[in-house]
Amino acid sequence: MKLAIPDLISPSYFPAAAAVELGFFREEGLDVTLELVYPVDNCYRQMHDGTIDFVGGSAHSALAAFPQWQGVKLICAQGQGMYWFLVMHRDFGGTRGDLSVVKGRTIGAAPWVDMGLKRMLIAAGIDPVRDGVSIAPVPGAFTGGGTVNFGLFAAKALEERKIDGFWANGMGTEVAVRGGYGTVIADVRRGDGPKECFDYTMASIATTDRLIAASPEAAAGAVRAIVKTHRALKEDVARATAVGRKLFPPAEAELIAELIRRDLPFYDAAISEASVARMNEFARDVGVLAGDVPYERVVATELRGLWR
Repeated sequence: MKLAIPDLISPSYFPAAAAVELGFFREEGLDVTLELVYPVDNCYRQMHDGTIDFVGGSAHSALAAFPQWQGVKLICAQGQGMYWFLVMHRDFGGTRGDLSVVKGRTIGAAPWVDMGLKRMLIAAGIDPVRDGVSIAPVPGAFTGGGTVNFGLFAAKALEERKIDGFWANGMGTEVAVRGGYGTVIADVRRGDGPKECFDYTMASIATTDRLIAASPEAAAGAVRAIVKTHRALKEDVARATAVGRKLFPPAEAELIAELIRRDLPFYDAAISEASVARMNEFARDVGVLAGDVPYERVVATELRGLWR
């Protein structure tokens, strides 16, 4: 079986990667390989086409391939809340929480990821069109090969002044901050920006209705593997370093345990009705969902008992 994630050298989808590398899928009798497929909408399209079995990506992005949530289910969360960071070049003198620094600037963001930033700015009273905010993929980030690690790519582009800022994962953020050229402006999980932005999306595990129907035990095993991974990392976050050394370049491998330690409070596999309602409201606001869709069409409710 194949599990696709859109970014690897990152804390964003680390529970999915760690579940493979730490052997928790194997413990559940599942032979799962990790696939890096960029951007996230391609992950879901490949799952729709049957070449991918599970996607570990941003939950709302399932709508790229499964309109109105038809044919797909979220089976668990990798972590709670919208998990990207807004980082600007230090030369702009931005301060944490002051989103006005984006006015007139160029911000790098991956497809479908960009929706969270645009809606957050609007919620904060900043109109990207009126205020001259250009939000677009980082030049050269997608060449068709599907192997970009977006956060690191964005950090490099910021250092080289190809962009003024980026909206990306915690690893790219950490590299830019430690490099002395990036300033964190917003970290929604930790209280920056309008409160409703927290539930715009989450890192989830998704699969198809057809897989759940044909192999319900495989879907259940995937949930149990993520829950075991959360537990293992909470018990010993140093296990993240061991995984990082298998998957990441040396410098980033030594950073990952600290990033995961910061994220541990958000490690909860549950997907609440309230969070789905707010995510669907966000999806309607950005034009990728029409009308109200019930919780049961979004979440595999038969697997809820496995979340803890």
